[in-house]
Amino acid sequence: MFFTYLRRELRRRRKAALVVASGLALGIALVIVVSSVSSGMGRAQDKVLQSLYGLGTDMTVTKAATPTASNSQRPRFQFDARGTGDDSTQSSDRVLVQGFTTLAASTVSKVADQKGVSSAVGGLSLNVVKVNGQFTQGRFQQNQNSAGGRGGGTGQPQGEVRGGGADFDINQYTVYGTDVTKTALGPLTSSKITSGRTFKTTETDAKVVVADSAYAKEKKYKVGSTVTIKNVKFTVIGTATADSGDAAANLYIPLQQAQTLAGEKNKITTVYVKATDSQQIDSVKSTIQKNVPGTTVTTSADLAKTVSGSLSTASSLATNVGKWLSIAVLVAAFLVAGLLTSAAVSRRVREFGTLKALGWKSGRVTRQVVGEAMVNGLLGGALGIALGLAGAYVVTSVSPTLQAQLGGGGGTGGPGGFGGPGRQAARTLEVALTAPVSVTTIVLAVALAVAGGLIAGAFGGWRASRLRPADALRRVE
Repeated sequence: MFFTYLRRELRRRRKAALVVASGLALGIALVIVVSSVSSGMGRAQDKVLQSLYGLGTDMTVTKAATPTASNSQRPRFQFDARGTGDDSTQSSDRVLVQGFTTLAASTVSKVADQKGVSSAVGGLSLNVVKVNGQFTQGRFQQNQNSAGGRGGGTGQPQGEVRGGGADFDINQYTVYGTDVTKTALGPLTSSKITSGRTFKTTETDAKVVVADSAYAKEKKYKVGSTVTIKNVKFTVIGTATADSGDAAANLYIPLQQAQTLAGEKNKITTVYVKATDSQQIDSVKSTIQKNVPGTTVTTSADLAKTVSGSLSTASSLATNVGKWLSIAVLVAAFLVAGLLTSAAVSRRVREFGTLKALGWKSGRVTRQVVGEAMVNGLLGGALGIALGLAGAYVVTSVSPTLQAQLGGGGGTGGPGGFGGPGRQAARTLEVALTAPVSVTTIVLAVALAVAGGLIAGAFGGWRASRLRPADALRRVE
């Protein structure tokens, strides 16, 4: 009897049911789209952070720069004084530590021993400045109006030196010293080997290099090419392509080789840390700061605060404006559904009064109204999920490109301009926005549909429970 009456009433009041369901569908669809876009923002931000940190890195440990260290690392170039007529090319490399401050290599084991740390690996970020060029000596030219090449009785030729000068090219690039025995953590993991191979665990002090594919294309490097850094020749064993944006460094070499080039034996600039539980990162950070003094610990959340540009703006809109807009639309939809259901009950006073006169209890009438509202809510949920999925599909298909600007600054802990506390140039990365829909989002949509039906049913049921058979008799003409 319940389902028969329910089916008949819903069929008879299709327009009213469609209005209630449409209102709920709009709110639920908006929630799905906003949730999906927010999830896509999170993935995009993760890509940006991985391009700096490397895959799986939860935090980095660095050391704050000191003014004394910064001044002592200023690059200086000295060239030999050549003899007359010697215009030969001169070249000089200066290998500097990114951020100008180093940590003892033993810091890696100290960090790895802390509670909550799954693994830790050290790296040395370097900046290489290469000056290459030549001096050209000027040529003495005698004045044409000087008589016999002499003048003023001085016995000296009269003329001037013309031409000459210097033509030098400055090439600056970044080098990252990686621990080849632990390649599963660190900035190199943000790139994929697209040609050749990566390091072997036995190549701890080998003269081999993995080049970023973009830098290799610029310099025309390929597998087997030779790269000279500070008069040391390295063989290119592979090229790597960054998953998102710029690579963490232009060249990757074994850590020991990087330490030798920089004159920083047993020194590193950054410790990359992976926590055993991503939910306990803050407590792990506090533990490291307490037990490894003199260090700066930067988490992914800290680094995320430095991200600006359209990605940050869109993420803020999706998180704040989108969330409150969704809540406002949902509240409005629930209220409208409740009021429409209550109004529908008021128009059915005679019907419900007659049913009560025929022996229906108030509870039975209330269940009937709640049942109708629940069906409207589930219908709205189905429509809302369909609309939400369609909206998310459109966003993913269009894949709008967002820019993420990562300003240089202290303590961000990645190489390639972000390896240490020194202020570095900003980087701009581009990421494509997607809107993935998770099972959790669908479950949330169903829950909202049920909640909408219950709220609407509560309004209508309360109104129906207060009806009396006498109300129906007064409506009889």
